[in-house]
Amino acid sequence: MNEREIRAVYDDTTITVYQAYNEHIASIAVRNQTFAPPFKMDRMTWIKPSFLWMMYRSGWATKQNQEHVLAIRIKREGFDWMVANACLSHYVADSHESMEAWQKELARSPVRVQWDPEKNIHLHKLDYRSIQLGLSGIAVKKYVEEWIVSIEDISERCHTIHALVNSRDMEAAMAMLPEERIYEK
Repeated sequence: MNEREIRAVYDDTTITVYQAYNEHIASIAVRNQTFAPPFKMDRMTWIKPSFLWMMYRSGWATKQNQEHVLAIRIKREGFDWMVANACLSHYVADSHESMEAWQKELARSPVRVQWDPEKNIHLHKLDYRSIQLGLSGIAVKKYVEEWIVSIEDISERCHTIHALVNSRDMEAAMAMLPEERIYEK
């Protein structure tokens, strides 16, 4: 197993990523099937293809301003563009020629990449890392205006799975998880 793997729900043309928002932003996004104000195009927005990492980040859709988890199907060509145009969000000596070279790459890249420890259904760390992508500038514009195929509010599903985990009905909880697999270009 690779230490870093992109695992996601995807098909030939789309990949599902997750974001969490408050009810106002989420309801407008679902209604419009894209993001609109008060969503801010000039802020960095982070997408995650890992459902369980999103559950960790949003506290199973219970943290303040993260009560609504959105499953966003985007075009694979857009996701692939994001990955190809991404810069690590922090300096790594083995990956960069120098601190200065990394800073220049960071300044011109519209996408940040972070590799965070993947989570299991109990939200404990696993031995591999999942990708999250921070979009800014042209990447946010393309994401919102070109790449989104559909947006679904899956908050109730998140709450149901969490309730099953809390009641120790692991078989039922696992059966409700999205079927993620290693992403292949």
